[in-house]
Amino acid sequence: MKAWGWLGLVIAFIPLLIWAELGWNGYLLQLFMFLGLYIALTVSLNLVNGLTDIFSLGHAAFMALGAYTSALLTLPLSRRATAFPALPEWFQTLVLPFPLALLLGALVAALVAYIIGLPLLRLKGHYLSVGTLALLVIVETLATNMDFLTRGPRGISGIPVYSNAYWVWGITLLIIYLTVRLKNSSFGLAFSAIRLDDIAAASLGIRTVRYRLFAFVLSAAMAGVIGGLWAHLVRVISPHVFSYGITFQVVAMLVVGGLGSVSGSVLGASLLFLIPEALRYVERQGSFGLSQILVAVLLILIVIFRPQGLLGRNQARRRAKEVV
Repeated sequence: MKAWGWLGLVIAFIPLLIWAELGWNGYLLQLFMFLGLYIALTVSLNLVNGLTDIFSLGHAAFMALGAYTSALLTLPLSRRATAFPALPEWFQTLVLPFPLALLLGALVAALVAYIIGLPLLRLKGHYLSVGTLALLVIVETLATNMDFLTRGPRGISGIPVYSNAYWVWGITLLIIYLTVRLKNSSFGLAFSAIRLDDIAAASLGIRTVRYRLFAFVLSAAMAGVIGGLWAHLVRVISPHVFSYGITFQVVAMLVVGGLGSVSGSVLGASLLFLIPEALRYVERQGSFGLSQILVAVLLILIVIFRPQGLLGRNQARRRAKEVV
């Protein structure tokens, strides 16, 4: 999509955002914002799991880092004295603006990704996946036990509500735009070469570790921003929120849509988020667990009959025609 096409999309989306903020009830508005967050999470995960040969299972760890950082830096002074009495005095009086807190959350997530990624991204295949999963376990364990900083299992409450439809969908559209532009750039070609055959890519002069690290760090920064938006939407965060559940949910969304397909990420996230919500009324009548069963069946059918995902093959063919 050309630059004018993206501008047209944003302009067309503005009336919907205004209508949602001013005219929708609380449930629909929150549903709309969570849909945006899940789409952003899936697209940002696709940056590493789909465009490179990394299959990360630690995305929720970076989301947690961004959420805790943003929450701590914006928490009202009245809450800090009682919630974090052990922290330094300078922290007790430090309250940052929401945009700056989001940015610092992204930087913290990116810094951790860089430090961890330097040794970790030299691994390949399932060894790398297990390593990223171990990162998730480490972050969750630290968040559970560092009571002086995170309040442990009790979590942090009273987080200011700054996230709205404008913030959530503005960031989501920005993440989609950056990912599409990156995919269609020289970086995207290098990512494709690394994904297909990293040894051949290295023989052509492509610095495979550097490119993989770049994608890993950028994806982590995106997850950090999304975590901050999440924290300022739900107002309460705890370690179990950023755990295996959301990790495998986003991976499932990515698989359904198609690895490497940005539009597939949007479709997969939308389907696996909206289908369970649509079935909540049926579950209230006594059919508990129906949504989980149907989503699981859908995932199995797609893995069996369309392993490349719903939009994976179509986008691959289009890309091949462009190259030819």
